[in-house]
Amino acid sequence: MLVRQHRSKGGARAVCALAVAGVMAATGGCSGGGGGDRAVADDRGGADSLDAVHRAAAVLAGTVTGTGTAVMSGAAGPGAAGSAEVRTAMETAAGGTRVTIRGRGVYDFRHRTGRLTVVLPEGAAGAAEHRPVTELLAPGALYMMNRGAGVPADKWVRVDTTSLADGNLVTGGATDPMAAAELLRGADRVTYVGRTVLDGVPVRHYRGTTDLGRAAREAAPESRGALRAAAKGFRRDTVRFDVYLDDQGRLRKVRHRFGFADEGPAVEVVSTTLLYGFGVPVSVRLPDGRDIYTGRIRQR
Repeated sequence: MLVRQHRSKGGARAVCALAVAGVMAATGGCSGGGGGDRAVADDRGGADSLDAVHRAAAVLAGTVTGTGTAVMSGAAGPGAAGSAEVRTAMETAAGGTRVTIRGRGVYDFRHRTGRLTVVLPEGAAGAAEHRPVTELLAPGALYMMNRGAGVPADKWVRVDTTSLADGNLVTGGATDPMAAAELLRGADRVTYVGRTVLDGVPVRHYRGTTDLGRAAREAAPESRGALRAAAKGFRRDTVRFDVYLDDQGRLRKVRHRFGFADEGPAVEVVSTTLLYGFGVPVSVRLPDGRDIYTGRIRQR
């Protein structure tokens, strides 16, 4: 399974265990998803910090510039992104074993579609499980090929993300890049950390917490269903984050710490998303109905 989930007393324990059987409870640090950063002193901050974080999703979608100026639908403002290359990392640990699942691909923020290749590290599972999983992301849906668990290799599995307890924030082994940005709309506590250089790009580093319910209410219509599911499925209402925005207000890196306070040991899954190569062409063709597997999926 991509994720093993346990529900009890209205909560959900979701442990990112892409094809790794037996990962039931985890505590995690952060791998950083690639790309180092170094602190640089700066005196900016204050009330503008919250506004900058709240605008991050709109800047990526091109509906507002980095300065907060609205732009016409379909137009790209000076700070708009529109699309980007993506690197992801999702880390969890259990029984003294730490597993980091990495992904790479492209994403179109205007159409909210993307393509990722998600790979398990060597030694985390048997050799037969090492085939990369191809994921197609679309509003309300996640498509996976090389899913395993008895699914034919030439078939896709379609998952309705609005039906998942976590809204697909961790289920696929990578957080949907638009959902990662939309989560920031619910930020209620933001601290400005300072200037940083990330992969050679000057950025501003902010740290805070976001409220899942508020994020769902404030998100664009295409993202609300999945975020509403997450707001209901997670036992904790808040998610801690670190976010890095460039001088145009574009999200360059975001790290979320998802906590699951169910019965048993506390669980933390750390998801990191990095964006670069803004404006890259993105073409995502969703599978036809005949290419989607509807049979039984073997449980692990």
